[in-house]
Amino acid sequence: MGGHVLGSAAERPGDKPGDGTVGKALGILDEVAQFGRPVRFGEMLAQSPYPKATLYRFLQTLTNQRMLTYEPERQTYALGIRLVRLAHAAWQTSSLAPIARPHLDRLSKAIGETVHLAQLDAAQVLYVDKRNAHEPIPMYSQAGKVGPAYCTGVGKAMIAFLPQADLAPILAQQSYHQFTHNTLGSEAALCTELARIRSRGYAFDREEHEPGIICVAVPILTENGRIMGALSVTSSTERTSLDALERHVPVIKRTAKSIAEEAQSWRFPDADNTQEIGRG
Repeated sequence: MGGHVLGSAAERPGDKPGDGTVGKALGILDEVAQFGRPVRFGEMLAQSPYPKATLYRFLQTLTNQRMLTYEPERQTYALGIRLVRLAHAAWQTSSLAPIARPHLDRLSKAIGETVHLAQLDAAQVLYVDKRNAHEPIPMYSQAGKVGPAYCTGVGKAMIAFLPQADLAPILAQQSYHQFTHNTLGSEAALCTELARIRSRGYAFDREEHEPGIICVAVPILTENGRIMGALSVTSSTERTSLDALERHVPVIKRTAKSIAEEAQSWRFPDADNTQEIGRG
């Protein structure tokens, strides 16, 4: 089962010069989240770019603000309840998931394979919802997890349709880590693949992130072509083939179109209607 490669808090995708204290604090929250369990101070310090006193000060502030919790007996930090509340609010107002839920249910029932809904998170992929296959298979992706954009079907489907000005910095932030022998290992190889995706309108994952895991993915686009997310149908090479998955493209595209239309009617945040949303 594959994983993902992220930079340190000092070089996390999306960080910008001048983000200052807020950016550093958010980077520390990201570091705690990546452990996937309560973490000790020493573990944080071992991979932190900050001196011991600075890291401790950040952790204390985040704990005081209930962004982290501290367990004295085990001497561990974990994500706090305030983040849970904020995450729930973000899921309701900024995620495609609530709108897409019935569409994913219908698609999953019709096809019987794993269905993913994803959005871009800076230069990475955030899985915001998932429906398991009738006969689930183990794989990395789960709702709430972050993965690489350059070697996942949903990631390539989204970045292929970004404007060039938005695409360039995202390409520069990919790690091009070789997860499998099929992983695209350079920006040039990825750009060639993205051109093919734009031409045919959908993307493949050819065992690029995890051995044996394949998928077909389509972008979810606004009427004017702005990327909102991506939808994929995923399976294994033991159960099916890319040719078989490709036959599902028409129904996946119809589902993506329905999600996009409903999201726009709910005034999903979009650069073209930001002012209108602000007034509403």
